[in-house]
Amino acid sequence: MDDIVRQAMAKWPNVPDCFGWLGLDARGQWFLRDEAAQARGTFAQSKGDLLQHEKLLAFIARNYACDAQGRWFFQNGPQRVYVELEETPIVWRLQPDGQVQAHTGVCAVPDACLVDEAGRVYLAAPLGLGLVHSQDVGLAADWLEQQRWPLENVLASSLAQRFGFVRSPAQPSA
Repeated sequence: MDDIVRQAMAKWPNVPDCFGWLGLDARGQWFLRDEAAQARGTFAQSKGDLLQHEKLLAFIARNYACDAQGRWFFQNGPQRVYVELEETPIVWRLQPDGQVQAHTGVCAVPDACLVDEAGRVYLAAPLGLGLVHSQDVGLAADWLEQQRWPLENVLASSLAQRFGFVRSPAQPSA
């Protein structure tokens, strides 16, 4: 987390959390969901506007984390912005040199590979469960043939509970 974010949190400790305004899709892209996008429905129904500003994306990546309830968030200064997830909190990119990198740029060493009923490929790592980017599934298949990770078949509906993440954090009731 950025020092400036820590300082802002200390200076303004009681800023209310934000829900519904930020989404992460299955390709590791961030979307801003303004009131109009939220009014049109869930993240799956109305993603909102694709964020493309490189410095903003880097700032989000550096300040992306998970709380004790499995809700992923972006710490935007003193305000915690909870993230709507299309699939998983992480989207993995497989690198030709053998590295596995999260959509945030963090490298990890996965310990298992999972495939769901629709053929989607996931990697489990200490950082968390992530979907393998659709462009990297061929490389994942090659690495599975090399027995790089153990393979397990799973139901997509079981992943959030099993790996402790929340796809759509709800604002707590007053």
